[in-house]
Amino acid sequence: MQIKIPVLRQWRKYAFAILCIAASGSLALPVAEAVAQAASVTGQSLQPGDDFFTYVNSDWLAKTEIPADRSAWGAGAALAEDTNARLRQLVEDAAGDKSAKGERRKIGDFYASIMDEAGIEAKGIKPLAPMLNDIKAIRNKSDLARVLGSSIRADVDALNATNFFTENLFGLWIVQGLNDPQRYTPYLLQGGLGMPDRAYYLSDNPRMVELRTKYLEHIAAILRLAGLSRPEARASRIFELEMKIAQSHASREDSADVQKANNTWRSADFTSKAPGMDWKIFFKAAHLEKENTFIVWHPGAVTGASKLVANADVQTWRDFLRFHLVNHYSYALPKAFGDEHFAFYERSLSGTPEMSPRWKRGLAATNLALVGPVGHLYVDKYFPAENKARLNEMVVNIVAAFSKRIDKVDWMAPATREQAQAKLKTLYVGIGYPDKWQSYEGLKIKAGDALGNARRAETFRLMQQLAKLGKPVDRTEWSMPPQLVNAVNMPMQNAINFPAAILQPPFYDPNGSDAVNYGAIGSVIGHEISHSFDDQGAQFDAQGRLRNWWTPEDLAHFKQAADLLAAQFSTYKPFPDLSVNGRQTLSENLADLAGLNASFDAFKSSREGNPASADEDRQYFIGFAQSRRTKARDAALRRQIVTDGHAPSQYRAATVRNLDAWYRAFDVQPGQALYLAPADRVRVW
Repeated sequence: MQIKIPVLRQWRKYAFAILCIAASGSLALPVAEAVAQAASVTGQSLQPGDDFFTYVNSDWLAKTEIPADRSAWGAGAALAEDTNARLRQLVEDAAGDKSAKGERRKIGDFYASIMDEAGIEAKGIKPLAPMLNDIKAIRNKSDLARVLGSSIRADVDALNATNFFTENLFGLWIVQGLNDPQRYTPYLLQGGLGMPDRAYYLSDNPRMVELRTKYLEHIAAILRLAGLSRPEARASRIFELEMKIAQSHASREDSADVQKANNTWRSADFTSKAPGMDWKIFFKAAHLEKENTFIVWHPGAVTGASKLVANADVQTWRDFLRFHLVNHYSYALPKAFGDEHFAFYERSLSGTPEMSPRWKRGLAATNLALVGPVGHLYVDKYFPAENKARLNEMVVNIVAAFSKRIDKVDWMAPATREQAQAKLKTLYVGIGYPDKWQSYEGLKIKAGDALGNARRAETFRLMQQLAKLGKPVDRTEWSMPPQLVNAVNMPMQNAINFPAAILQPPFYDPNGSDAVNYGAIGSVIGHEISHSFDDQGAQFDAQGRLRNWWTPEDLAHFKQAADLLAAQFSTYKPFPDLSVNGRQTLSENLADLAGLNASFDAFKSSREGNPASADEDRQYFIGFAQSRRTKARDAALRRQIVTDGHAPSQYRAATVRNLDAWYRAFDVQPGQALYLAPADRVRVW
C-alpha cells in the first residue's frame, strides 16, 4: 500500500546537507498553541495520526515563502542565513583592516578579490590561460593521462551523501583504510559528470530528458563564452562522452554499499584491471606515485573511464577538459559565466528563481577556500564555553540511553552486545570545534587575483590531504567546519562532530525547555550516535575497521528490521511518477528511528526522579517535528529523491509512527493514516 500524506507540494523538503535536519523559527511553542495551529487539509480537520508533520507545522507552512534565491527553506537554512550574516561581518572587517596579519589577512584579501567584479571583468578568462594551454598541448594519451592526473582534487567523501560528486574524471578521498584503521589510504571514486548523477543521463523520465537538453545547451553556452569555435558541435561530443562515462557509473544505491566498495588494488594492478590509461603518468601527476595501495570505490567506473581514454578522440577529451575547467571556475570569472552557471545548476536543476547577491557568493567562495581560518574567527566570536559544556551533558545522557537500549534488546547475543558497547565506549564526540586547528601558513593569497587564489586554495587543500599519507591516523580530525549548520558521524573513525553553528536556536535553545531541546537537538545527537549502528555504521567495529562483528542470527534479525523500514519508506510517494527510495535512504531512516528513541529515553531519565508529564512528552515530539519543517521547490525535491540519502522531511517526521510513546502522547487510533499496529512498528535498537 502506498501512503500519501496529505501535504501541499510546495511544503516538501529538500535536504540541503548530509545530516542537518532542517526547520525554521522558534521551537519553543507551547503545546496548546501548536495544537491550535493544526491545519485543515482538503476541508477536513487534521489529526496528528494522519500527518504529524503538517499537524505540527501547518501555520509555518502556510505563512512561509521560500526566498527567491533558494531552492528550499527551513530551520537549517534560516540558521545558516543568520550564521552567514555573522560571517559576512567578520570577513568584511578583515577585508577592510589594512593592518590584519596572518590568516585574517588571507581571509580579507581572498574575499576582496572575489568581490572585485570590475577587476574580474577586466581580466576576462586570461587567468585560466596556463591551464587552458596545458589542455591545448595534449597530443596523445600520455599527455591526456598527465592532465587528468594533475587536475585531480580532494573534494569527495564516499560516506557523505551530499559530497559525492566531482566533475573530475576521478574523485580522491584520503582517510583511514577500510581494513587497516591505522593507515591513511587513498580512495578513487567515480566522477567526470557535469550533472549530479548517472540517472540524469540514463533515465527516460520526461523531466530527466528535458534536463539533458538544457545541459547540452549549457555546455555550448560555456564554450561560446570561452571563445571556442563551433560550440554546438563540441558540446554534442562532450555530452556523448559524458553519456558513456555515466553508463559505467554505479548507482547511488550501489555506491552506498561499502562491501561493494572494498576493492583493494595495488598500484601495479591498474594497468591490468583498468587498461587504457597510462597509470604511471597519471599517479605521478596526481602526486600519488609513491602509494602502493588504493581502494577503488567504483571499479566499474574506473575501468570504464580508462577504456574511454584509450578509445575516445583526443580532441573530444581536450574539449571535455576545457568545458569542465571553465564551468568549475565560473564564480571567479566575468559575470556572464556566473549567470550561465546559475541558469543551469540553480534555476534548471533546483528551480531557484534568483541568483544570490554577490556578497553571499563571495562569502561561500571564501568559506570554501579558507574554511579552517574562517571557522576559527567564528568560534572565537560566537561560541561560548558554557554551550559546549551543556551540550556535552546531553551527549553523555543520550549515549547512556543508547547503551541501555543495547542491553535491553532481547534478540542480541552476548558477543554482539559486547562489541556494540565497545563502539559506544570508544566513540569520539567533537562539540563545537576541533581540538586543534590546521595551519594555512603555506597558502598564498594575492590581493586582486580571484581565480589564482581559488586555484591555489584547491591545490593547498589537496596537499593538506596528501600530507596525511604515511602519518598516524588522527581519530579526532574533523570533517566539518564549526561554521556549518550540520552534524556528522564518521564510522571509519568511530567519531561524531557537532559544529558550533548548529548548537543554537532553533535547534538548541539554552533558555528552552528540556523537552523541546531533547526533541530538537537531542534527536540530532541521537541520530548521529545511531549512525554507528545503521546499515553502514554497523559494519565497522570500535576501531573503525570494516569487520563483521555480528553473529549470523543477530545480523539476520537486524537486516530483517532494516528491510521493514526500507519498505515502509518506499510506500511514500511525493510525486505521481516518483517515490522515495527506502533502500537509498535507509541509513538516515535507521538513524532517525534509533536516535529518536534514544533521545526520548534520555529526556525521561534526565528528570532525575521527577517524571515528565504527558504535556512534556507532547512537547518532545512537537519539538522533533518542528525541527524537521522545510519547504522545497519541485525541482529541488526531485533532485533530492534521485541523489540524496535523506528522505523528504515530512516523511522523516513520520518516523514517530514507530514509537509507542507517540501513540500514547497523542492518542493515535486505528484508521488514521500513520497508525501502525504494534506488531507492525519497526523496532531495531
